[in-house]
Amino acid sequence: MFSITVRDHIMIAHSFRGEVFGPAQRLHGATFLVDATFRREQLDDDNIVVDIGLATQELAAVVSELNYRNLDNEPDFAGINTSTEFLAKVIADRLAERIEKGALGEGAQGLAGLTVTLHESHVAWASYERAL
Repeated sequence: MFSITVRDHIMIAHSFRGEVFGPAQRLHGATFLVDATFRREQLDDDNIVVDIGLATQELAAVVSELNYRNLDNEPDFAGINTSTEFLAKVIADRLAERIEKGALGEGAQGLAGLTVTLHESHVAWASYERAL
């Protein structure tokens, strides 16, 4: 399996409901490094997984929808604990929608999967992996 990864970052504010979250139940900020890894079994006709420039551009577009937002105030997330794991899935699903609409070009139709990883710090991160 071949893969490429592109990176961006987001800064958000949010709070959690539930004792398991301790002090994170209060409003707090988080900065995440966001990695999107695109996978395919065979390289395309240009011998690439996908155009890195387009992948970078589309990841930036997806994370810009979340950047500098208080997620507690976003209608899409009303009543939801926007955990790192949950946000990884949101970003992966939004990227997948863009891929399906052709935003990464014809060659991206051969992609097999996508993994989005959000790094909370240098020692903790969460990922969501999905088929395409």
